[in-house]
Amino acid sequence: MKTYRIAAIPGDGIGNEVIPAGIEMLKHLADSFRLEFVTFDWSSQRYLGTHAYIPDGGLAELKKFDAIFFGAVGAPDVPDHVSLWGLRLPICQGFDQYANVRPSRLLPGIESPMKNGREIDWVIVRENTEGEYSGSGGRVHTGLPEEVATETSVFTRKGVERVHRFAFELARKRPRRQLTLVTKSNAQRHGMVLWDEIFHAVSRDYPDIRIDRILVDAVTTRMVLRPGSLDTIVATNLHADILSDLAAALSGSLGIAPTANLNPERRFPSMFEPIHGSAFDITGKGIANPIATFWTASMMLEHLGEPQAAARLMKSIEAVTAKKIFTPDLGGTARTKDVTQAVIDAL
Repeated sequence: MKTYRIAAIPGDGIGNEVIPAGIEMLKHLADSFRLEFVTFDWSSQRYLGTHAYIPDGGLAELKKFDAIFFGAVGAPDVPDHVSLWGLRLPICQGFDQYANVRPSRLLPGIESPMKNGREIDWVIVRENTEGEYSGSGGRVHTGLPEEVATETSVFTRKGVERVHRFAFELARKRPRRQLTLVTKSNAQRHGMVLWDEIFHAVSRDYPDIRIDRILVDAVTTRMVLRPGSLDTIVATNLHADILSDLAAALSGSLGIAPTANLNPERRFPSMFEPIHGSAFDITGKGIANPIATFWTASMMLEHLGEPQAAARLMKSIEAVTAKKIFTPDLGGTARTKDVTQAVIDAL
């Protein structure tokens, strides 16, 4: 029986509620394979005590695992840029997890705020290691009237081409074989134009994929007014970060949206996380929605090479949402443990 070693990093806030729920559920699911979990205490609480989210040698230790099951990072008493650059980004960039994949669709029983929400069936591919989040820039004359802050987006031909090829390959696996490029090349005439040029060059290797290009501001209206006109979407780190949160909200709730941070070549472990964040406003209340974590777990199983278990889990999730066993973010009264047990029972 094959064993997969999973590094669990609950992190902050409700991550400490939904990741244990996910582990509990996965232990019930695993039958033809084994899942071995090791939990790491990398969090803002650890940072406040040691001035480091990741201890010395932490990434080398993490590299030994088959996958990473990540909760959230961010706390009220730590600046957001410190927590993000202290934990999540070092893992994504250090393990070259350059393809961030965020599917969105309306699960059974869930209502969209849009009347045409049933048309939503998207996968957003986000470039995940460079671009607007490359960390290039700085501040000079700090605190003076002449202070200057620069934030430089860094796009490399290698980085752009590989995420485009990943997106084309993903679009090829979907029934509609359609890929939309989202940029802002009318105003950002260097990096975004490079994105456009490389996309169209790569598209010549995929004549079976129907393509189109749209500006990032325009695609937000298309997502709302004509959701059925979109399928697979590829965009930069910042643009796709924003669009995927919009996609989650249009699909019913941030509490159901999953993410995979992939190193497609599998030189490093990939990381799987719900996108809802640490949500300190509901932390400790026992009402966090674990569906995003469970859907994320399904993506993790798919990546590990267990597609039957992944499909079984998704069917169980859909059976529970169809019964409207909802936490408050979806308008229900169920608690985290209620939804978890319902999915376990469905399994």
